[in-house]
Amino acid sequence: MNKKAEKTQPHTPPEPNNRREQIGWYFYDWANSAFATTVIAVFLGPYLTSIAEAAADAQGRIYPLGIAVNFDAFYPFLIALSVITQVLVLPILGAFADYSHLKKQLLGVFAYIGAFATMGMYFLQGTNYLLGGLLFLVANLSFGASIVFYNAFLPEIATSDRRDAVSARGWALGYLGGGVLLALNLLLYARADGLGLTDGQAARISLLSAGVWWAIFTFIPLAALRSRYAVKPLPAGERYLSAGFRQLGHTLRELRLFPQTLLFLVAYLLYNDGIQAVIALSAQFGGQELGLPLSSLTALILMVQFVAFFGALAFGSVARLIGSKQTIMVSLLIWAGALIYAYAWLETEGQFFAMGAVIALVLGGTQALSRSVFSLMIPRGHEAEYFSLYEISERGTSWLAPLLFGLALQYTDSYRIAIVSLIVFFLLGLVLLVRVDVRRAALAVGNEPPAPPRIRARTHAADPPD
Repeated sequence: MNKKAEKTQPHTPPEPNNRREQIGWYFYDWANSAFATTVIAVFLGPYLTSIAEAAADAQGRIYPLGIAVNFDAFYPFLIALSVITQVLVLPILGAFADYSHLKKQLLGVFAYIGAFATMGMYFLQGTNYLLGGLLFLVANLSFGASIVFYNAFLPEIATSDRRDAVSARGWALGYLGGGVLLALNLLLYARADGLGLTDGQAARISLLSAGVWWAIFTFIPLAALRSRYAVKPLPAGERYLSAGFRQLGHTLRELRLFPQTLLFLVAYLLYNDGIQAVIALSAQFGGQELGLPLSSLTALILMVQFVAFFGALAFGSVARLIGSKQTIMVSLLIWAGALIYAYAWLETEGQFFAMGAVIALVLGGTQALSRSVFSLMIPRGHEAEYFSLYEISERGTSWLAPLLFGLALQYTDSYRIAIVSLIVFFLLGLVLLVRVDVRRAALAVGNEPPAPPRIRARTHAADPPD
């Protein structure tokens, strides 16, 4: 064998279920969740909007690229633009990663691009809203891209019987890490006057801290994860980028050959859209319908982070008893029940926090188990490619449930009707999920089927032999 062939062929592929790799993998959730909580959920929106307001004319308009935009619509438009960018770019990056053995390197590259773009937000001052918009677009695209490569490691570091637990621990550590840094930053913001800081300076330090946190803790997964060689050889005469474009088209056509995988992806698209809408709109519901102060809503965000840590771990254990798909179905019923409760009985701040705790318990579990179930249903060697579709199925339609919420609010003038209208997404997702056969999907793509739940395994063990 010549030297070139030696470089492109694996010698001994790393074994799955290596504890060091799995722990390292968990820590990327810990690292990147700082961006999701400190930057997206709390600080960047209000701070960037204040910068846009300072740059606005007498009519309250700014002119990015010559387009007239109300200053308070700038950040929502940025989010929409970042979603469109991810929808266009992530599938190509996923296909590229599957043809190369550079998944780990790409994870590192995009993690650090995102982290340094986030650190750059410290320099946002005065009227420089365009810099803020550019940094956010770069950071959010890099955030999404790095998660595609991160998720694609899951089938490689855990066998099917361990995947639920590994995925759940990653989500749990992510909620914990995001919550710890957010708590520190909210403490800094609350005590800014005593420390001689303005609110703007405290917000900029908080944004900087998220980038530093992301960068520092990314060292752990990069040190622990081991590169796997590409299963698919690069076609003769092809370059990685052109092969990535061609493979994307092939994947979209191939997906029709795996109807169970496609059915799960559509189910996930629906119920996850409902989840994202509840997360995004709960604060508005609490503020407008219940009249809760900002301090209470901020405290709720913190509580959700820490309760979700325990919820993700607990649901991983439940999945071992009754099965992953069944556990997700139970969680969707709890989501639907919470919306009915919000419509019919929710009145006080205490009740709002209690409902938030219930949602937090199922939040991490629903997302973690969905990721592990999907990992069983994708062909080996196509992990990054399929997880890019998974990622954009979350982000590319994240406007549907908020649109329904907005229309219900506009035509009924009732926040309660608006919030309960989101139940449609959970029920439709549940109906489709019932029809998904995870075992058949795994066999169809050539993967090991999931291990039977413990309860079912004990029942079978008691059966007499044939």
